[in-house]
Amino acid sequence: MILRALLLSAVIASPALAARDVTITRDDFGIPHIKGKTDADAVYGMIYAQAEDDFHRVETNFINAMGRLAETEGEAAIWRDLRMKLFIDPEELKADYARAPGWLKTLCVAWADALNDYLARHPNMKPRVITRFEPWMALSFSEGSIGGDIESINLARLEAFYTGQAPKLSAVDLGSELTEPAGSNGFALAPSRSSSGDALLLINPHTSFYFRSEAKVESGQGLDAYGASTWGQFFVYQGFNRHVGWMHTSSGVDNIDEYALTVEKRGGKWHYLHGTSWKPLKEKTIRVPFKAADGTMQARAFTTWRSHHGPVIRAENGKWIAVALMHRPVAALEQSFLRTKATDLASYLKVAERRANSSNATLFASSKGEIAYLHPQFVPIRDNRFDWRKPVDGSEPATDWQGEHSLSQLPSVMNPKSGFAFNVNNWPWTAAGPDSPKQADYPKYMDAAGENPRGPNALRLLSGDRKFDLNSLLAAAYDPYLQGFADTIPGLVKAWDALPAGAQKERLAAPIATLKAWDYRSGEASVATSLAMFWGDEMIRRFGPVAKLDEEAIVPYLASAKVPDSARLDALDAAVARLAGDFGGWDVPWGHINRFQRLTGNVNQIYDDKLPSTPIGFASGNWGSLASFGSRQRDGTKRWYGDYGNSFVAVVRFGKDGPEARAVHAGGLNSNPASPHFRDQAERYRTHDFRPVYFTDAQLQGHVEKSYRPGE
Repeated sequence: MILRALLLSAVIASPALAARDVTITRDDFGIPHIKGKTDADAVYGMIYAQAEDDFHRVETNFINAMGRLAETEGEAAIWRDLRMKLFIDPEELKADYARAPGWLKTLCVAWADALNDYLARHPNMKPRVITRFEPWMALSFSEGSIGGDIESINLARLEAFYTGQAPKLSAVDLGSELTEPAGSNGFALAPSRSSSGDALLLINPHTSFYFRSEAKVESGQGLDAYGASTWGQFFVYQGFNRHVGWMHTSSGVDNIDEYALTVEKRGGKWHYLHGTSWKPLKEKTIRVPFKAADGTMQARAFTTWRSHHGPVIRAENGKWIAVALMHRPVAALEQSFLRTKATDLASYLKVAERRANSSNATLFASSKGEIAYLHPQFVPIRDNRFDWRKPVDGSEPATDWQGEHSLSQLPSVMNPKSGFAFNVNNWPWTAAGPDSPKQADYPKYMDAAGENPRGPNALRLLSGDRKFDLNSLLAAAYDPYLQGFADTIPGLVKAWDALPAGAQKERLAAPIATLKAWDYRSGEASVATSLAMFWGDEMIRRFGPVAKLDEEAIVPYLASAKVPDSARLDALDAAVARLAGDFGGWDVPWGHINRFQRLTGNVNQIYDDKLPSTPIGFASGNWGSLASFGSRQRDGTKRWYGDYGNSFVAVVRFGKDGPEARAVHAGGLNSNPASPHFRDQAERYRTHDFRPVYFTDAQLQGHVEKSYRPGE
C-alpha cells in the first residue's frame, strides 16, 4: 500500500498528467464523450474511461493477446497462451514499436499513461497480471483480425502435438454442437434507397456480450468519431464520424493457409522438404508461466518449430502442419486509427492501402451518398489449382505465397446501381444483388465460407426499390424470419405426413400442426420457435458430426435426402420429451425459455433460473436470425441464456447537417452491478427500442450525467 500511495502521489504530480488537456462527459446512459486538445489527449481520455467502466476486460484482452492467461487462470490456459506466443513475441513487438512512426508512438504512450494513471488512482483495483502497461503493448492487439486469425488454430490439436496424446476434441470440434456464428451484419443503403435522400448504415456486430465499449471521441486534430471499441483498443472499431461510417463483418476469405510439411531429422535437427532441398526448421524454446494449484508461479517450456510458412501447430497423417497468416501490428494499428478520420470513400481506401486488415469485410456509407462493400484487404496471391481450404503440400514450391492482391483485384462493390450493399458473414457474390461481384471472375480462395441462412434473408429484405428510414432499417435488422427452418421443417412435416397411422403419428400430431401453421418467424410468444430450436438441437447432435466429416454446411445437410425421414421424426420425439421434462409441456413460448441475464461483471458470467432475467424473442444466427442471440442451457439451468450475438447495435443516417443515429448496448456499459448503467439497456435490447445517440454538443445538452477530468 505504501508503494501504491507513492505511485499515486507521483502520478498526480507528474508533468505528463498535468499536460493532458482532456475532459470526459458522461451522458444519461453512462456513455463517455471525450474531448482532447490533441489525438493523444483524446486517446488518454478514451482509455481512462474504459478503465473506469471495466478495467478487468481491458486487462484481460491484453493478457490474452500476449499469451499470459495461465499466469492468472492456471495450467488449463497453457495451450491458449502457447498459441498466442507462437505468433506474438514481446521482443519483436518492442522492435516494431521502435520503428513505428512518431505520431503512433505518441498515441501508444497516451494509452499506457491512461491505464497506469488509473491504477495509481484506484489502489483497490488489483490487476490480474499486468501491473504496469508499456506503450509497445498496444501493438499486441492492434486490429480485429489478428486475435481472431490466431484463435482459428485448434487448441486440442495443438496440445496433442506437444504432448503426444490423442486430441481431446470438444462437441463443437466434432460437430455435435454449434457455437453462435462469430461475425456481424452490415447494411449500407444509398440515397436512392433512403426516404430522406441520405445514405444509411446498419452497424450490427455479433460478438460475446460486453466485448466492446462505446464512446464519442473528439480532438482538436480532427478526430470526431462515435462507436464501439474492443476493450483496451484506442480506436473506434465499428462506428462513424461526421462524414463516413464503417461496419466490419467477418468475411469468408481464405487467407490463412496450412502447409503439410515432410519432416526428417538430419544431424540431430529437424528439417523439412521444400522442392528438392531440405531446409532446417527454426527451433525456438517458448516458456509459458502458469499459476499452480497451490498459488505459486511455475512454468513449462516448449520446443517449437517454424518453417518459412509459419509455426508448426499440429501433426496430421504423418506430416507436420505449419500455418501462415498475416501479422503486421504497426500497419494494422495505423489503419485502425486513421480510418476513423476518413472523410469519404477515397480517403478511406487510401488508408486501406496498408492492407493490414485480414479477416474483416467492411460496409461503408458517407455523407456524399457513397456506399460500398469492401473485401478484406490482405489476400495473398496463390496458385488457384490447389484447394486452399485444406492443408497444401509444403514441399511443393508452387504452394508458396506469390505476393498480395491489390485493392483493385478484390471482389469489392462501390456505389452499386441496386442502392444497397450488405454482408452477414456470407459470400460476397450477393453483396449488392445484381451488381455483386461475379464468382467466376475471382480465385476460389476469395471466399471459403459460402452462403449461410442469414444471407437469403438479408437479400430478400434489401432487394427491390423499397425506401428505408432509420425505423424501417431497424425493423429489417431485427426481421425474425428463420431461413434455416424454412429449409428444414418442410422435410419434417413431409415425413410425418407419410408416416402410417400409429403411436408416433398420433403422439406428434399436435407438435406437427403447430409447425405446419408456423411462418418461420421467431418471437417471445412463439411455441413453434421453441419446438424448432429443440428439434434443431437434436438434429445437430445426431447429424452434425457426419456433416462435418462430409465437409457440408449443417443446414443444407439437414435439408437433404441424406437424412432419413425416421431420424427427423425421432428427433422431434426427443425434442418434445426434452421440453416436457424441462418445462412441464412441449407447448412453451420461446420467450419463457430464451433469456437475457446479467448478474455479475465477471468476464465469465453465471446464470440462475431462480433470479430475474429478461425474455428474448430473437434466435440463433445458425438458423438465419439476423438479430443473433446465441443461447443454450447452462450448468444447473433449464432455461437457455444468451452470451453471444447482438451486442452494440446502431443505425446511422448521414444527413447534410451531420449524422443522426440510434443505438443499443447489451445490458449496459458499466461492469459494476452497483452502477445504474449495469443493465439499464436490457429492456431496450429486448424490445429494439434504440436510444438516441448524442453526437454533437447540442444533442448532448440536457443529457449530461457528469463532466470531469480524468482522476477528478
